[in-house]
This record gives sequence, C-alpha cells and structure tokens, in this order.
Amino acid sequence: MSTLDPVAVFRTEAAECLEAIEAGLLDLTHQLDNKDLVDAVFRGLHTLKGSGAMFGFEALAAFTHHCETAFDRVRKGEVAATSELVAAVLSAQDHMRALVDQPDADHGDIGHKLLAQLQAAVGGKEAAPAATPVAVPAPAGVREAAAKKKNSWRIRFSLPANSMANGTNPLGLLDELRDLGECTVRANTSAIPALDALVPTDLHISWDVTLTSEQDRSAINDVFIFVLDDMELSVEEIDGPTAAAVAPADEKAAPAPVAAASAAPVPPAAVPEFRPVEAVPAKREAPAAVSQAKAAENVRVPAERLDELMDRVGELVIAQSRLSQLASASTDIALRSVSEEIERLSGELRDTMMVLRMVPVATLFSRFRRLVHDLARETGKVIELVTEGESTEVDKTVIERLADPLVHLVRNSIDHGLETPAERLASGKIEAGTVTLSARQAGGEVIISIKDDGRGINRERVRAKAESSGLIQPGQPLSDSELLQLIFAPGFSTAAAITNLSGRGVGMDVVKKTVEALRGAIDIVSVPGQGSEVSLRIPLTLAIIDGLLVRVGSGRYVIPLSAVEECLELSLEEDLRSRGRSFISLRDSLVPFLRLRDLFRTGTKPDVHQKVVVISTGTERVGLVVDQIIGDHQTVIKSMSKLHNNVATFSGATILGDGSVALILDVGHLVAAGQQQEAQLRVAG
Repeated sequence: MSTLDPVAVFRTEAAECLEAIEAGLLDLTHQLDNKDLVDAVFRGLHTLKGSGAMFGFEALAAFTHHCETAFDRVRKGEVAATSELVAAVLSAQDHMRALVDQPDADHGDIGHKLLAQLQAAVGGKEAAPAATPVAVPAPAGVREAAAKKKNSWRIRFSLPANSMANGTNPLGLLDELRDLGECTVRANTSAIPALDALVPTDLHISWDVTLTSEQDRSAINDVFIFVLDDMELSVEEIDGPTAAAVAPADEKAAPAPVAAASAAPVPPAAVPEFRPVEAVPAKREAPAAVSQAKAAENVRVPAERLDELMDRVGELVIAQSRLSQLASASTDIALRSVSEEIERLSGELRDTMMVLRMVPVATLFSRFRRLVHDLARETGKVIELVTEGESTEVDKTVIERLADPLVHLVRNSIDHGLETPAERLASGKIEAGTVTLSARQAGGEVIISIKDDGRGINRERVRAKAESSGLIQPGQPLSDSELLQLIFAPGFSTAAAITNLSGRGVGMDVVKKTVEALRGAIDIVSVPGQGSEVSLRIPLTLAIIDGLLVRVGSGRYVIPLSAVEECLELSLEEDLRSRGRSFISLRDSLVPFLRLRDLFRTGTKPDVHQKVVVISTGTERVGLVVDQIIGDHQTVIKSMSKLHNNVATFSGATILGDGSVALILDVGHLVAAGQQQEAQLRVAG
C-alpha cells in the first residue's frame, strides 16, 4: 500500500494557499480599505511561511516573511494598502510558486528585485487615516504599558493520534509556548493503552500548560494555527500573578516522572528537523471530533487514479453490453435477470463515475482574474471581469484542455476588442471595458462564452487580410459567419503590430484545434462598435455517453442521445417525392435532412420504412435519414486513429457487445452540413 509523500501534500496545500492569497489580493484591488481582506491575505502569507519552514522550504519561508511583514504593517495601520503594494505582492507570489516547485533551483536575483519593489510600495506610504479606529496603532505609552502587563493562561490541548506520522511535533509546540514566557507543562498519560494494544507511531498524550506571559491570546493561537482544525484546544485566562504555578484540578495528575520530563527543557537532538514556526491567528476553536469529521468529508485522489477507474468502468460497460446481447438470445430466465441487474448496476456506476469527474468551471474562471489584472496594468486599459455560471460542471479533462484556449480568447478580447479609456469616452461609452466569462449547460453540451463590449470585429480588415494571405479569392462571396470564422485560420492576425499580447497569428488557430479535438465547435458573433462574443460548445464528458444506435445499410452508427430531439418515419414514397428538395415539415417549419446512406455511399437500397432522426445544436436542426433505429446504447468513446483525423463526419468509435466497431457521428459537423445544404437550396430556388 502506497503512502502519501508529505512534501507532495505540502506542495498541493501550498498551491491552494497561493490561490487563496491571489484571490484575496485581487479582491483587495477593488476594496483597498477592506480590513477583512487585508487580514485574509496576511493569514494566508503567515500560513504559507510557517508551513514552508515546517517542511524544510527555508527559502520560501524567508521570502514570504517579508511579504507577511508588509501586510502586518497594513493590518496594524502603520501603512495604507495601495494598488502598488497589491501589485508587488502579486509579483512576489509568482516567485513563491517557483520556490515551492523548485526550491533548490537558482532563481538568480529575482527575489531581491521583488523585495526592493515591495519595500518601495510600503516604505514611502503614509499611515492609515486616524478616522479608521481598527487601523490606528495605540500610542507608544499605551503599548508599553500593555506589553509590561503579564497575563496568565491555562492551555489544555491534545492532538490526533496520527499527528506525528503526519509531521507534527508536539515538543516543538511546547517549545514555542515556553518562548512566550514562564511556562509549566504537565503531561496527561491516562489515555495510553496497554502495551499489547499500543501503536508506536500513534500519539496518546495530552498536555496541560500554565503560561504567564506579556503576550496576548493571539500569540497562543499562533502556536497552534497549523494543527488547530484537527485538535482539541482550550485556552482560559487565569487571574493572579501566581497562576502559572496552579496545578490542574479537573484532570488526573500525570505520573511524576513523565510530568517532570515534560517540564524539563528538551534537548536539541530530540526535536525533529522540521517544526512549526509562527502561524496565523485563529478565528475559531473546533473540537477534534467535529474537525476530524469535517476532514473526512473530502478525500484527495490523484487524477491518474480517476482516469484508471474511468477506463475500468468503460471496459465494464462494454462487457455488460456483451452480456445483455447473450442474455437476449437465451431462453434462460435466470441469465436474463442477472443481465438486467448487471445492466442497472453498471449504469449507476457509470453515472457515479461521471459525477466524480465533474468539476465546476469556477476553478477555470478564477485563473483569469489575475490575467485581467496584469493585462489592465500592462495596457493601461480599465477592465472589469464578470463571471457567470461558475457552478456549471464539466468533465475535468475538458477543464484542463480549455485553460490555454480561454487564455488566448481573453487576451484577444482585451487587446483587439476593448478600446483605451480615451477611445471609449470619445465613443460615448463608460471608461471601463467589460469582459464577461459565462458558462451554461445546454443538453449534453456546456457553452462557455467570452464576451466584450469593445469595438467589435472589422469585417473589411478581416477580408483584406484573408485575401492577401490567400485564404480566400478576391471578391469571393462569404456569409458573415464564414467571414468571422477566418480569424481562426493558422497565422491569421489583423494586428497592426506585434505586441506582448497578440499579433503573431498563433493563438486563435490553436483555440480551434483544441476545441475540435474535444468534439466541440466555435460560434462567433460581433456587432461593430458594441463588441464580440465567442462561444465554445463542448461536450460535458469525453468518456462515456448515452447514444442512439442506428443502422445505415449494413453498418451501425451511434448518435449522441443528448443531441437527439425526436424520431420520425419516412416512407419510401415521401423519400422519392423529396428527392429534389430534402426537407421535412415539422410543426409548421421546414427542417433539412441528410440521407446518410448517400453520404456514406453504402451502395444498398433503402429500407421500406426509413426513419428520420432529428438532431440539433442550439437553435439549428437537421434530420438524419437512417434505415433502422436499433435503440439506446451506453457508448464508451474510443478516439480515432491518426489516419482518420481528416474524417470530420465522425468524432470517435465504440465497441459493441458483439465485438464489432460502431462509429460515433459528429453532430456539429452534420448539422452544419445540413444547414449549408439548406442555404444552397434556398439560393437555387
């Protein structure tokens, strides 16, 4: 059985901590006077520094200490939070990520430059206004008087049994308490089990500490911040100057030798190499039972294991399909009953697996707050990022693959779409431009849109660039949609000059290739002077789908069930009558249809009772004429070989119960083909 690598766990938690710090900094950009946000960023930096020191990331701890100190000064009201300070810490945060990922690498003098930038942002700023009571430091005399006053505390704490196995050193915690002042430590050994039941790596001792110190309650909380959520902690203030010598009254006294050993100074050799350092003030104290139950609600699982499990579920679905086929051909009632039960269980397992792989797009959208912030500073534009539909869930693989395409689209919207503040004001718009990221589910697809309220796409420049590049012939007639799709051609760019953001023509074609590899499609709408919107239509999952199995000639094909609207019958007479114009009347509207038998060149005669499967993507519909509808089918998607990359009609393949292969139809391509056929017939008519 494999065990978790503590350093790997630290890196994962450090990444989450850095994300939280970044989110707090970006929020603070818009609310520089928000004390809660300042405290949140300070706590995040404090935690990262302490955790880094605990796991031996000394360079990270030392560097983060300076950022923490800067925010501590803001928190105490010594300096004011400014956009320059936020920008400096955001830049420093990138260096922190590098120190987490590559602690032993040579990072040059980057750290020194960032610290100089941080000092410049903090050193020359005035203190916060006196009108903000929480931010104004106390007068020097008051602070000195408070510092000289000694407080007495009774501290009782116990750690989870697996604390030491997870890297927590209780002796280090006791040392930190001793550093705060006069300290008496008593160990409670009553929970230690009998020798035959003792697990050497488990911790069964709790401690009762009396402390007399000039420090306040927050200093005690700092000692336990890294383990607070998983421990029992009680801190009570005791009146009287001799309180440190008061023995606990409500617990059994520990054996004298153990208590004496606990109270004695700990030899340096007894303390492990990594130990907790300073920590952040706690907001609450959670009982161990509650906090452990909370920790058990979520379990970290490597993504590779989810992928392996998905593969096993896929093979199970194929085997179940085989079993169902055998059972349907058998007269054995028991076999049929077992087959139906296996089919039900495999379906439920598949649905559960799908849910496990789904993650909200908020994890994707949150990455762009920093990008927009940096681009706004770089371009001098005032940009507001709006996100909608963050709770929409998508397969984790889709999220991973969409990250880079969305970066290209957002950068393109900011560089090409949004105007400068002066241009916006001159055109009657507000100074701030808006970029909107939205997600919504539509059937078996998720639609992710990037919209801006900028200048829109200049059609004349697009056509001129396309003609000069040889993409189209001069004067070639194109629909508006076809013209706008030209911006996704390789090497295409209308930028007048190459900038750090765009202009090389290597971004948008990458977007299209990635989306098509996900079996998705791109729609683009642009209104001159009002802005543009690019919509990515992506399947919710890439692994297993519900499909409609159909027969065309002697071949079998799968149509994604999420795209199917309804099925109609097409008689041979109606088929012959519609040879000139391939339309069917569907509730007072004409829907074009494609004869798959002709498209696939089967060379077979049509069945007497053909069927029309009406499929749709958004508002566009098209009918597919098939010979037979076999029924629904749980489809495990297998990718096509490289030899079939240019076959746009199919998006993949699946293995049927009898071991044969059925191709999965690409709904988006077929709908586009049907709509194009309709447009040609209308022009001809």
